[in-house]
Amino acid sequence: MLVLGDAHAAEDPDNDDALLAAYDDADADVALQLGDLQRYDLPAPTWFVGGNNEDFDVIDALRAGDSPEQVSNAHLLAGTAAEVEGLRVAGLSGNYAPTQYDKPRSELSGERRRHFVREDVEAVAALEDVDVLMTHEAPEGLVYYGYDAGCEHVTRLVEELDPDLCLVGHHETHREATVHGVRAVSLAPVWQCYYRLDPETLELTVRETPNGDD
Repeated sequence: MLVLGDAHAAEDPDNDDALLAAYDDADADVALQLGDLQRYDLPAPTWFVGGNNEDFDVIDALRAGDSPEQVSNAHLLAGTAAEVEGLRVAGLSGNYAPTQYDKPRSELSGERRRHFVREDVEAVAALEDVDVLMTHEAPEGLVYYGYDAGCEHVTRLVEELDPDLCLVGHHETHREATVHGVRAVSLAPVWQCYYRLDPETLELTVRETPNGDD
């Protein structure tokens, strides 16, 4: 199974090339992606969480169960779960903004649609038997910039759902930690590397993206 960090595919043609190169090199049947995707016509079925840099009209359509014409093989996980190669994969889309968190999602507009709100977190918390939790925002105890960059609401989901693995985007750096007994991994961006996940063992291996930057 292919696993991909942030892509930012619409912002730079080189990023888009790197995204497609990762799919081609991995030759995987399915993929997981951790947000800031920006390209929604993909070479293989891909389950992703929305990031804070997306086409939010597309994301809203996918949240509503619609399928815009520019979408192919892209499946949004936003407070939902899916069975992917025998794994139950759950996803929380968006990043955290304290000023928006307690608003109904219906009140978010424009770029504010990039955030998750309380109702999104509660939807994920209600899921059961989660093997892999995907989030764009990190839990506490994983990514540091002289301070803990994690979010308490994501930490809560890790603790309550107790998945076997938590995969994180957004920070565009590879970090690993154990958070409430759960292995958590922050992924490097696609233009640097891609990952392969063994669905049976949950072993995660890293491979350099062809023509990617170091």
